Amino acid sequence: HVQLVESGGGSVQAGGSLTPSCSASGFTDPSYCVGWFRQAPGKEREEVASAYLIRFNAYYADSVRGRFTISRDNAKNTLYLQMNSLQPGDTAMYYCAADWGSRASCAGVQVIDYTYWGQGTQVTVS
Repeated sequence: HVQLVESGGGSVQAGGSLTPSCSASGFTDPSYCVGWFRQAPGKEREEVASAYLIRFNAYYADSVRGRFTISRDNAKNTLYLQMNSLQPGDTAMYYCAADWGSRASCAGVQVIDYTYWGQGTQVTVS
């Protein structure tokens, strides 16, 4: 049973940095897409970054490419999202998610395809 627990959100001023983390458990093998998503009030949930665990070939949304970095610590079973140069437009609830499947990459995997979700961590940029 896959469980994902996010932490490390918070409030920062524009230009600041945050690195939320996602503690994962229950993965049966490395054939998972893992990713970070965000949802601002009144907006649809959108993908921020994702990677296929076996190769960890990362994908980034255009709005965050060059500012955000997805990474992992295998020993801690933890996924991270390093967020630099934060802007007010980055304010949202951030979720990590995972979905099992044999794939070449996570590109093209839609939000609705992700099976497992954490509870979210709030990021506020002022």
